Amino acid sequence: MGKSRSEGAPVSRRLSRRFQVSLVGEGALVGIVGGGIVTLYRLALSHAERLLRAVTSEAAGNALSMLGWFALLGILLAVVWALMRWEPATSGSGIPQVDAEVLGRYDAPWARVIPAKFVEGSLLALSGLSLGREGPSVQLGGMSGKAVSRALRRRRGEERLLVTCGAAAGMSAAFHAPLTGVLFALEEIHKEFSAPLIISVMCSAVVSDFLVSQVIGVEPVLSLVFITDLPHVDYLFVVLLGLLCGLLGALHNQGMFAVQLLYSRIPGNLSVARLAIPFALAGVAAFAWPELMCGGDAIVEVLQARAFPSLASLLVLLMGKYLFTAVCFGSGAPGGTLFPLVVLGGLVGGAFSVVAMRLGLPPLYCPNFVALGVAGLFAGVVRAPVTAVVLVFELTGSLDALLSVTIVSILAYVTSNLTNVDAFYEHLLAGLLGTATDDSTVTGLEGTEKDLATVRVGAGSRLEGMLIREVPWPDGVRVLTIERAGTQIVPTGDTKLMAADELLYIASAGALEDAKLKLALMCEQRVSE
Repeated sequence: MGKSRSEGAPVSRRLSRRFQVSLVGEGALVGIVGGGIVTLYRLALSHAERLLRAVTSEAAGNALSMLGWFALLGILLAVVWALMRWEPATSGSGIPQVDAEVLGRYDAPWARVIPAKFVEGSLLALSGLSLGREGPSVQLGGMSGKAVSRALRRRRGEERLLVTCGAAAGMSAAFHAPLTGVLFALEEIHKEFSAPLIISVMCSAVVSDFLVSQVIGVEPVLSLVFITDLPHVDYLFVVLLGLLCGLLGALHNQGMFAVQLLYSRIPGNLSVARLAIPFALAGVAAFAWPELMCGGDAIVEVLQARAFPSLASLLVLLMGKYLFTAVCFGSGAPGGTLFPLVVLGGLVGGAFSVVAMRLGLPPLYCPNFVALGVAGLFAGVVRAPVTAVVLVFELTGSLDALLSVTIVSILAYVTSNLTNVDAFYEHLLAGLLGTATDDSTVTGLEGTEKDLATVRVGAGSRLEGMLIREVPWPDGVRVLTIERAGTQIVPTGDTKLMAADELLYIASAGALEDAKLKLALMCEQRVSE
C-alpha cells in the first residue's frame, strides 16, 4: 500500500505542522490565564475608582475629611513604593518590559511581577493618578504567557511567542477589542508576521475577549460614535487633522521624555519623592478638578454629552489632562498611558471639529472627528497606524470610518516620523535596555553599481547573538546601519546582533537578489528547535 501524503511528508515538515497546532492550543491556554488575570484586574480597578469617587465626593468641603484623605494617600504611596522596590520590573506601563522579553534581552520574574503589578495598579486607581490600565494589562498578559511557557517547560524561542500571545490577550481584555490586541502585539511588540504566530496570537486574544465579556459584559470600554462617512468635499478637514495629530503626537512624546528627564535628576536615595509628586497632585485634583483623575472616563462622558463642549473648555481639559498624565507617568509609577492617550485624542478631535464647524463643517459630523482624533494621536504617538485604524473600527463598530480613519492615521504617522522625535515605546525600550549609538563610521565602499536593501533579524534565527564579524555574509554584502529600538547604530565587527534588529545593507546590483534570499534564510525566525 502507498503511504499517505502525511506519512510521506518530511519529518521536519510533520514536526513543524504538529508544533503549529500545539502553538494554537498553547495560545488559547495563555488567553485563558492572561484573560482571567486581566478580567480580575479590571474588576479591581472598577471597584477602586468607584470607591475613590464616593469617598472624595463625600469628603469635599470638609477640611478634616480632606486631611484624612491626604493621610490615606500617604499610606497608599508607601505601599506602592515598597512594592516597586520589591520588584522594580513593575515600574512604568510595562510595555517596554514585554518588548524586551520578546527580544530576549530581559528576564522578569513573572511570579513577582503579576501580584505586584496587580496590587500597585489597584492602589493607583484608588489614589486617582492619571494612568491607564492597558499598559499594565499588556504586562500582566505577557507575564501570564511566560508563566504558561515555564509550566510547560518550553524553549526560549517558543516562550517569546507565548509572551506575545499574552500581550495580545492583555490588550484584548483591557480594551474589549480582540483585533486591536492582535495588531498591537504584532505591530508594536513582536514586529514580525507569520501565519502560525498570527493564528496563535489571534486565538489568545479571542479567548481572552470571550472570557472578559462573560464576566464584565459585552459593552466596549469606550464607545465612539461615527456618523456615516464625510462627504468627499469635506476631506480637507480630515487631511488637516491628520497633519495636526502627527505634530501633536511628536509634541506629546517630547514632553513626556522631558518630564522623565526632570524626574531622573532626583537622587536615587529620594526615589520616594518621585512618587510623592503625582500622589500630592492627585489629592488636589480629587477636590479641585475631579475630571482629570484616573484614565479619563469623566472626560469621555463630557465628549459624549448631548450639548458639545465649547472650544475653550476642550482646550483646558486637553492641557490639564496631558500635564497631569505626564507628571504621573514620568515618575515611573506602575501605570500606562494608552487610555489617557485615547482620551487626549478624543479631545484633540473634538476641539478640531469645533474649529472646523466654524469653517463650514456641518455640525452633524462633529462626533466623527472625536473618533478620528483618537486614531490620529494614537498613530502619531505610538507609530502603529494599522493598530490605530483597527482600534477605532472596534470602538465605533462601523466600517464607514475606514477611509477617513486610514487617511488620518497614515498622515499622523508620516508627519510624526518626519519630526525626528522617537516613537513613544521605542524610546522607553531604548532607555530600559541602555541602547547607545556606536560612534564608528563606515568607509571604503568599493564600486559604483550598488543597491540597498533591509532585512530583520528573527527571534531565534541563526544570526541572533552573532557578532558582525562572525556572520558568513554573502559576497559583496556590507551592513551599513542597524536600527534597534528606534536607535540607529553604525556597526563594527564586534557589534552583536539582536532579535528584531533591522539591517540596512549594500550589495552589488547583480548579486542583490541572491543576497536577499540568503539573508532571509539566515534571519528566519525559529521557535521549534
